[in-house]
Amino acid sequence: MKRTAAAALRNREAIASALRRVLPPRGLVLELGSGTGEHAVYLARAFPSLEWQPSDPDLEARASIRAWSAEAGLANLLGPLNLDVRLPLWQARAADAVLCVNVLHVAPPDCAEALVRGAARVLPPGGPLAVYGPFRRRGEPLAGRLARLDVQLRAHDPALGVRELETLEELAAPHVLALAEVVAMPEEGDLLVVWRRG
Repeated sequence: MKRTAAAALRNREAIASALRRVLPPRGLVLELGSGTGEHAVYLARAFPSLEWQPSDPDLEARASIRAWSAEAGLANLLGPLNLDVRLPLWQARAADAVLCVNVLHVAPPDCAEALVRGAARVLPPGGPLAVYGPFRRRGEPLAGRLARLDVQLRAHDPALGVRELETLEELAAPHVLALAEVVAMPEEGDLLVVWRRG
């Protein structure tokens, strides 16, 4: 049942380190698109005062999350929910923070707008939406790892690809999500982008 992702193992320490100044001291973190569940376990262990709610629309992913969670036995790690960012179900419960790791580049383009719209509804004032992944900058050519990744993704599905950070900023603005910080991460081209609800 347990699945593993090399990227999750490579970037989890850097993500946890960056999130230390982003996440609230207590409350519920809703993780959308938890994938294998390795990030959820690692971050729930790193932030024991926070409740960690993993989720994924994929049945096999949820099975992997449950397997990793059972092995970890963490009291603050909740069972995975079947949530699709594009459907309003996930907006029914308030969260103190929303986290989305390595999702937008492998998801249809409308997921980005659904993410910021929903985060604005579930977060309290000042609550963070943290999005991690590969991002391109408007007007700058793709190179290196990002160029290779973009070609690979678009060969699989032309709707996928490395997303433009400025586009996401424009989508977030009408939902009263203010860009708080952009953190360059160790993996080439990866960023942790943080918005806070106004």
